Amino acid sequence: MNLHTLQPAQGSVHKEKRLGRGEASGKGGTATKGNKGGQSRAGYSSKRGHEGGQMPIQRRMPKRGFKSLDPTTYVVFNIGQLDTLVEKYGLQDFSLENLYMNGLISRTAKVKVLGQGELKAKVTVRVNAISEKAKQLIEAAGGSVELV
Repeated sequence: MNLHTLQPAQGSVHKEKRLGRGEASGKGGTATKGNKGGQSRAGYSSKRGHEGGQMPIQRRMPKRGFKSLDPTTYVVFNIGQLDTLVEKYGLQDFSLENLYMNGLISRTAKVKVLGQGELKAKVTVRVNAISEKAKQLIEAAGGSVELV
């Protein structure tokens, strides 16, 4: 077999359907596009999601709420978790760098501390956000809070 002897399989190649070449061809007149309407016209293209005259889904669905294009998402830790994390990983301060080094957060994650639970350890907390209750509990245990 050589490249110059290659041929398509028998019956796989068909002649092009020639449209609009007179009534005698059987494909004249409307050129198999039917009568009237957008699809019979030249240059027709339907819009994405077009439902053929039915009320489009984006108009049928109720509009509620708001979705931010740039949401701020936090990795959340409760005060009750700080004690166990400080003991388990031997942390002197609860900071983004220490959390990343121990595989608890990703490099770009933002951390927020919430005030659920109790804190016994004296810890310096360096995070992106903290609730008022958590701040009071940390300072009551003798620790300090810094926002990064």
